Amino acid sequence: MSVKLALLKSGENVIADIKELVSDDKICGYLFKDPQKIKISESIYLTEQSEESTVGITFSPWIVFSKDKEIAVRPDWIVTVVDPINDIIKMYEEHVNGTNNQVSSSED
Repeated sequence: MSVKLALLKSGENVIADIKELVSDDKICGYLFKDPQKIKISESIYLTEQSEESTVGITFSPWIVFSKDKEIAVRPDWIVTVVDPINDIIKMYEEHVNGTNNQVSSSED
């Protein structure tokens, strides 16, 4: 599994197992498997002297009313694709596998 985080033109953050769709050595799209939209709640600072904070993360299906597990996305809708932090990957995998519905975590 190659879990990546995509920022879309719409401003949505989508996490999924993302694969490039290539034709004639040119990227013609991306395939998102089990895509989930990430909603981030407000940061809560633990102390005034510490810069540590917690961030609430909620996953929801990217396209709520679709039963498709794999969705092709045009490359012109992708702003960037990055590697998420390890905690986010773990939470996503737990969510997709049905072991977590809502999670919170922090990482440097």
